[in-house]
This record gives sequence, structure tokens and C-alpha cells, in this order.
Amino acid sequence: MDNPVASPKRSSAAGGWGALKSCGRHLVGSRAPLTGARALLKANQPDGFDCPGCAWGDPEHGSSFEFCENGVKAVSWEATDKRTPPSFFARHTVTELRDWSDYALEGEGRLTQPMRYDAGLDRYIAVPWDEAFAEIGATLRSLDHPDQAEFYTSGRASNEAAYLYQLFARLYGTNNFPDCSNMCHEASGIALTQAIGIGKGTVSLEDFEKADAVFVVGQNPGTNHPRMLGDLRRAAERGARVVVLNPVRERGLERFADPQNTVEMLRGASRPIASHYLQPRLGGDMAAFRGMAKVIFARDDAELAAGRPSLLDRAFLAKHTAGLAAYRAAVDATGWEAILDQAGLTRAEIEAMAEVYLGADKVIATWAMGVTQHKHSVATIREIANVLFLRGHVGRPGAGLCPVRGHSNVQGDRTVGINEKPPAALLDALEREFGFAAPRRHGHNVLAAIRAMLDGSARAFIGLGGNFARATPDSALVAKALAGCELTVHIATKLNHSHLVPGRIAYILPCLGRTEIDRNSAGKVQIVTVEDSMSMVHGSGGINKPASPHLRSEVAIIAGIAAATVGSDKVDWAALADDHDRIRELIARTIPGFTGYNTRVRRPRGFLLRNLAAERVFETETGKATFSDDALPEATEHQQAKRADDTFVLQTFRSHDQYNTTIYGLDDRYRGVYGERRVLFAHPDDLAAIRDRLGERVDIRGTHADGVVRVAEDFRLVPFDMPRGSLAGYYPELNVLVPLSTFGAQSDTPTSKSVLVTLHAR
Repeated sequence: MDNPVASPKRSSAAGGWGALKSCGRHLVGSRAPLTGARALLKANQPDGFDCPGCAWGDPEHGSSFEFCENGVKAVSWEATDKRTPPSFFARHTVTELRDWSDYALEGEGRLTQPMRYDAGLDRYIAVPWDEAFAEIGATLRSLDHPDQAEFYTSGRASNEAAYLYQLFARLYGTNNFPDCSNMCHEASGIALTQAIGIGKGTVSLEDFEKADAVFVVGQNPGTNHPRMLGDLRRAAERGARVVVLNPVRERGLERFADPQNTVEMLRGASRPIASHYLQPRLGGDMAAFRGMAKVIFARDDAELAAGRPSLLDRAFLAKHTAGLAAYRAAVDATGWEAILDQAGLTRAEIEAMAEVYLGADKVIATWAMGVTQHKHSVATIREIANVLFLRGHVGRPGAGLCPVRGHSNVQGDRTVGINEKPPAALLDALEREFGFAAPRRHGHNVLAAIRAMLDGSARAFIGLGGNFARATPDSALVAKALAGCELTVHIATKLNHSHLVPGRIAYILPCLGRTEIDRNSAGKVQIVTVEDSMSMVHGSGGINKPASPHLRSEVAIIAGIAAATVGSDKVDWAALADDHDRIRELIARTIPGFTGYNTRVRRPRGFLLRNLAAERVFETETGKATFSDDALPEATEHQQAKRADDTFVLQTFRSHDQYNTTIYGLDDRYRGVYGERRVLFAHPDDLAAIRDRLGERVDIRGTHADGVVRVAEDFRLVPFDMPRGSLAGYYPELNVLVPLSTFGAQSDTPTSKSVLVTLHAR
């Protein structure tokens, strides 16, 4: 295509006819449009399946249509009639397939049989399931120590699969659980645990119906969790103020046309969402909230001096919080010059945010990876919590903290035990139930696992879903890490690049998708369960015929590997795989909050896991909601870039035709990009200067001084509304520039939203 990049039509809204047309294209493109359309009627329904996309909650009142545009893409992507059978691998070597794009690989369709890599032929060859399980088990048993194996989990794995997976690995003898949450919301879990005693948000969907103000920080729901736009729009329609902090001006946060609103569609109408749209510099959110706190304290001081009541919730602060004095001192010690320089906002803009906050009786703060993928992410989330504490916006209707998980069950996987740093109570419960000595030493997260594979201290990698090689930072190093393993095993529905860097022994094990029927030996249809961002647990049962008679469920595959590795003396793996109710009974006996699991999850919309922080019971070290008193970062990446010649700060994000590493198409219509992914967004003034100096296409080089040369080649420059000095582009193409050696303090999350780079002529 000669000119694949077009300018976005800024006047048009998100959703609307564009979303409907996109839905139609993807259903037709699946070559099974009727199957996909039928499946969508059961998406997020009590008698259907949970969407394999995002973790946004399902309303209790519900409707006949509980899916969004990207949900349509996820379902049609899985329900396609395209197949990747053994004959495909007979035609293509692994070396050849490495040159294919992510889009082309997954576009071949569903995997149909278990495959083993033959190094002599450089091809994958079909093998029987029992043979695969036997060799995988034998290889795991041959390792010198269980900690030489890494057990990776994708956030789309069900509670049942994740629970069985962690049980198997701990019976095997390790806590090595690198997990996709390590790369996204790890900072949220750590910060919230410190602040309120639980690593989850405190709000429900119903709280969005009651909030007077919603602060939407570092997220793009129009692409990443579109159903959230409906809740934000309804809040705005009834008068709630929606304050957006996002460096990039995203269409979905400005205006939204509901594709399921017939009258609105016929009229071509749309509704505004954001009452305030602020564009801080990358990494500037902590400074913005620190500035809000300065305004709030100053206003409160003035009220008290005038003999009027305090603006703060003094009763909540006295009874339920600790550390206020130290926080106030930290705020007072922070000067406006530092705040404005880091935030990249004006004082008037910050004061306007504070006015919205002070004018609201009920406030929600919600955020995603624009907040969590920085070095100071934990401190930033603590600062957001600090501000909400000041007026008691935690633990009451219409108010609270809301991290938005981007994958359908990333929160549930952690709840049922996928944790490299397991709490002692979990290990104690597993020991009592299964009669073994659980490993107590903390295991590897994603970055530690990569390092261990690189230095040879880890020799086996088992991937429960996902695309590890493409989701992780420093792509070349990760490929080297996987290729150096004795064993690599990937449980997957489609072919991806992780499968193309095989270890000495390598398997691809194809599994059922969320939309497909799973029957046990008695013909009973099995269900699985997931937990959404609001701590609601609900069931999911597929309705489509499996893509191949050779497919097995994730649960059955894990059970097969476990039986071949650790035997069935302590756990009857086959019985658990044959009846998921038995797994849920084990969860109920070992994981708090799941009493009566099998009964409660079969109720419409499932059940809510108890969240003590939402009840103002804070299981922190102080027994109270705890303020932090962190200083602002000594220098954000933006401040560092200003001190260096021709250096920019790069963030990676998704296109609208993308979900995590899955590429549904080559368009990003909300940003005006069509037919290409190798694009680099920049402020128009920056872009003009770059073009004058370097031309229309550039190479991007990382500046991290660790001896590793990082280059992303041949990117087209595209103008966009964003701060000067910032750049943005799509992952996984740009993950090659994200250093393994830069990560969040405490969280170890890659700093994918603050990468220092320079640009060079082609």
C-alpha cells in the first residue's frame, strides 16, 4: 500500500457505525460468521461464556447484548473455521515461519493436533497426546532441581486451570510462576496491598452509577476495554464529571456513540465523556496528584482559618487511616516548580482537577498500564490512594479505587494461587489438603525467569497460554532465553512467535477455546469460572463445536502433564480433569471466599468475593488505610530526555485492531492508521523537525547504556495530539527497545511507557 497512513477524523466519535462495520468485517473474515454471531448472543450471559477479552465487569441487570467491538473480534478470532493442521507444518519450516508477522501466523487459524519440534527437519510433527505427556514429564523429572522449570500463566486461563497449574508446580517443588500480571498490574497489587490491605480495587459496576466524579488515569478504554465507555458515558449523562489524564488524546475518551442504541445510531449522534481532558507528560501522573493534594490542603487550611468546617473527612482520617502527618509533610515539602515540570500541566489545570474532586461527594479513581509501566508506578498508585483517602472515598457507595485489568482472568489467576511470592496461609492450606511439604522459597516473576533462562539456571519453560516471546521486553534476549532451554511447552489455540523459538525438546499443545463445548467422559458439559476487575466470579460454558476432535481443555492438558510428572498418588488428576466441580470443591476448601463455590457460581452473574477494604476493614501493617510519604521521582524520563540531545520518551500501546499480542487486523481507525503497524506517533511540531532532519521513515534506537544494541527499524512518522518530546507506537513491534534491565521499583514491571530513544535516518 503506497499510503497506508491516513489522518484521523477528530470530529467523529468512538463506537457508532465504525464499530458496527468493524464487527461485520471480522465476523465475515473469520469465515464462520453465523457461528460467531450465534456465539456473541451468549457472550457474558449467565448461560453462556465469558468473553475471552478484557476483565470489565458484567452488570447484574444485564441485557441481550453484553459485548463490544473488541469482544466481537476476540470471539470471531477464536470461532474461525481456519485451521493450522499438521499439513501446514509439513509445508513450512520453523526458520521460514519466523519471518512471518504476528498477524499472518495467527491468521492461519486454530491449531488442531499436538505437535513436537523435529530439529533435523526444522518442522513441527504431529504426536499422540500420551507420547507428549510422557516426554514432557520425563524431561521435567530429569532436571537437577524443580526451580529449573518456569511455569508461565496467561491471564485468559480459567480459575480451574490456574488452580490446577499452581498445585502441580508446587507438588513438583517450585514457586516459579512468571505471570502476565507481572507485566501489567503488578504495581497495582503491591501498592493497594500496602495502602488498603488487598491488591484489588474496591468498587463495583454499580458504584459507577452513583459516582459524582471519575478520574480516568493512564488508560484507553475505547480500545482496551470498550464496555467501560458505556458506564463512563452514563455517568457523564447524569452529571458526573469525568476527568481524564492521558498523554495521548484518545477518541474514545472524548465522545462515544453506543452501537447498541438504535435511535442514536439512526440520528448519527454521540455523547461527550470527558468533562476535563488533561495531557500530562509520560510518568507525570504522580506529580499531578501531588499537585492536587497541595491544592486540597491549602483550601482546607483556608476553610479552617475562616472558622468553617474542614473539607477533609476528619472522622474517616482519624478512625481508619495512618500516616497522614507524614504525608502532609511530604506534600508541603514538594514545590510547585517540580510538580509542574514533571506533570507537564499548568497550575490552573491541576487546580481544576482539585476543584472537581472537592466538589464531588463520591469519587472513583480508575487506572491501567499508563500508570503501572513506569519506574515509580507503585509510588504513583499510592499517591492516587492518598488523595482519595483525604475525603474518605474508599469503602462507601459510589467511591473507591479501580485498577482495570486488561485480560479476562488475570485477577482470578492470582486469587487462586498464581503467585511467585505465595502467602503462607495459601501454602498452609495446600499442605493440609494434599499432605505434602509445599516449597516456601519465593520463585521467579517474568524478569527473573528470563534472566534465569539466559544464565542457564532455568532449563524448562511451560506456557499456559499467551505469547511470552512477544509480550515480554527485550525481544531478542527473550528469544535467546527460550531457545536455550532443554524443554519448551506451549498450551495454545493458535500459532505464535513463541512457538518458533523452540528448546531442545519443544511441544505445542492445542487447547479448547473459551467459546467451545467441553464435555467430560459422561457427556456432561463442563464450565469454568473467571473473576473480573470488580471481584465478581462467574461461570463460563462454551457453545461452539470444538475446532478439532483432538483438542483438550487447558485443565485436561495440565492434568496430563502433572500425572506424567509427579504421579497421581496425592492428586487424582484424571478425576479432576473429568469433573471441574471437583476442582472447585478443592478451591473452596483451600482459598478464602469460595465457600459454596459450585452452587454460587451457577447463579445468574455469579457471586462477589468479599473485599474487606470495601467494608473499611484494612488488613495492612497498621490495621488502617495507610498513607505513603514518597517524594516525587528525582527525575522522570521526560526530564532526563530534555537534558540529552535529540532524545525522546517512547511509550508502547495497542492498536484498535489488537488485543495484547494478538493482532486482529492492520488498522487503528481511532488514530487514523490503516494497513500498517510500523508507525511512530509524535507531536506535529516534533514531527516536522524530525522529518526535516531525517526524512519520512526512521529507525528507532534505545539509549539504555548496558552494552545491548536495541534498534527497531523502518517506522513511518505520524502526527498526533500528544506532549512535545513524547513518542508512541505499537507493541510487540517496539518491545525490542524495552530494556530487561529497567523496571518498576518494587514491581519489576517493564518500563514500557517510559523508554528513552533516539531517531535515525533510514
